[in-house]
Amino acid sequence: MTYRVAIVGAGPSGFYLADSLIKSGLELSIDMYDRLLTPFGLLRGGVAPDHQKMKSVGAYYDRIMSKNRDNINFFGNIHVGTDISVAELQEIYDAVFFSYGAETDRSLGISGEELQGSFSATEFVGWYNAHPDYADFKCDLSKEIVSIIGLGNVALDVARILAKTPDELASSDVPDHVLEQLATTKINRIQLIGRRGPVQAKYTPNELEEMGNLSDCAFQIDPNILDLSETDRQELSLEGKSKQNRNIELLEEFANRPLKKASKVMTLSFYLSPVEFCGSERTTSITFKKNKLTGPAGSQQIETTDESVSIKSDIVFRSIGYKGIAMPGVPFDEQKGVI
Repeated sequence: MTYRVAIVGAGPSGFYLADSLIKSGLELSIDMYDRLLTPFGLLRGGVAPDHQKMKSVGAYYDRIMSKNRDNINFFGNIHVGTDISVAELQEIYDAVFFSYGAETDRSLGISGEELQGSFSATEFVGWYNAHPDYADFKCDLSKEIVSIIGLGNVALDVARILAKTPDELASSDVPDHVLEQLATTKINRIQLIGRRGPVQAKYTPNELEEMGNLSDCAFQIDPNILDLSETDRQELSLEGKSKQNRNIELLEEFANRPLKKASKVMTLSFYLSPVEFCGSERTTSITFKKNKLTGPAGSQQIETTDESVSIKSDIVFRSIGYKGIAMPGVPFDEQKGVI
């Protein structure tokens, strides 16, 4: 018996799922649906365009399709839930899998978030990756100071793309219209800001290391941020913390380097939670509350203090995670943004 299977979402997870199903040994006919014209999802629209090695995994997905061309079909430009309902898929297929990802961003929910100059990292990443959803995205890069709220890899991607010179981006697949705008930017300061400390930051060592090798951007680290608490040091000694230890080593290395002359400076700030974007029509500064961490190593929690600080910023990108979108006919937790 041949089982008919539908996979909604043809990004990386959809392809790994299809590969696993084929390897199960069952007789299967698999149809993959995606609302975009092309497959591979975040591999095309999320991975930074200067990370070509990471994008090369697309060749593996190509092989999955070519080796199983009699068993796997791709149907693009079909929006499940609009063009065809989940109920209709359930009538046609023996099993329906959902792997359509988290398509939108999380908001901070603070005053001033709607001001001009305030954007989500999702929008900016989509724009520099030529994602069709963000073809009309507009960001005035003639300003000088950019703040990025969040310390994950996406935040570092945004910072790195803004910091690189046209020559550094020449070997990437950044679209020409994006390259042209990036080449005229007046940005001279890029501020990465996180709620927790350097031990809890979510970026990976490879991403962090790149920041110290930019040709015309000085990565400025305040040595005082590496004065870790005893609890932080205990946390670094826990099993499975090799990436965090490497991150601290890199920050120490950067802090001990002489600050090079460059047209742009990039900084890292920790223990700050944004409470308001300030300005009349567009952002001019951000008000933060200072944080401290409490609790045992490995499960420290943020505790906001009464102390505030204001940081000047002309442009703000929030990079605090993605959120799923409900699909009609699929149980969904609106608060968590997940199926």
